[in-house]
Amino acid sequence: MTANTLDNHAAIDDFAALDPGRVALLLDFDGTLVDIAPTPDAVHVPAALCNALARLLQATGGALALVSGRPIADLDRRFSPLKLPIVGGHGAELRVREGETISAVPPLPEALRRRLAEAQALDPGILVEDKGYSLALHYRNAMQSEEALRRHIAEALVGFPGERLEVLPGKALFEVKRPGVSKGESVRLLMRHAPFAGRVPVFIGDDITDETVFAQIPALGGKGYAVGRHFAGVTGIFE
Repeated sequence: MTANTLDNHAAIDDFAALDPGRVALLLDFDGTLVDIAPTPDAVHVPAALCNALARLLQATGGALALVSGRPIADLDRRFSPLKLPIVGGHGAELRVREGETISAVPPLPEALRRRLAEAQALDPGILVEDKGYSLALHYRNAMQSEEALRRHIAEALVGFPGERLEVLPGKALFEVKRPGVSKGESVRLLMRHAPFAGRVPVFIGDDITDETVFAQIPALGGKGYAVGRHFAGVTGIFE
């Protein structure tokens, strides 16, 4: 933590003083709004959280968005009937308002996704999450297989030299996706659209996958708050 980064209590006070009529709230999901679960499907969204977000959505005039690695459809199912603006799939999908989903990322080749999914043969604890435009391999229940999984991914990508790909590390996961797709770039695009345009972006995130957003926030004149760890340029850290 740097000298000008607010600690937990000061960060809470700073956040509480924000004017909801002037800010755009951008919220990561896993590890921020909800605890990390043994599997992505095991995550439960309590009714109290849905109600709180609905109130914040109204207080901010609609300028509240989820910023997640999950697909929009997955988040919609968990927050139903609430339909929020969403940056999904680490930036592969963007919805500013209901019925207007922007997606500029083509799906990964099916053969590549099948090859990557063979990682389950390494360890039954490895979980495959196929999003179409990316594929995530979770090893939170197979921590001993991290290096074997890393090698498997590298070997799989060698077989597809014509594809532009990158591996995004996260909390006990590796996600293979298209390069140039990031939460940060999609947040920058989101902030050009009403009701977000002209507001102060305020982002809360917890993982290395959120670094691209924290990197964009200063240029957008906003504030970033990290959960449980330090990232360069954050305003404060919530413990």
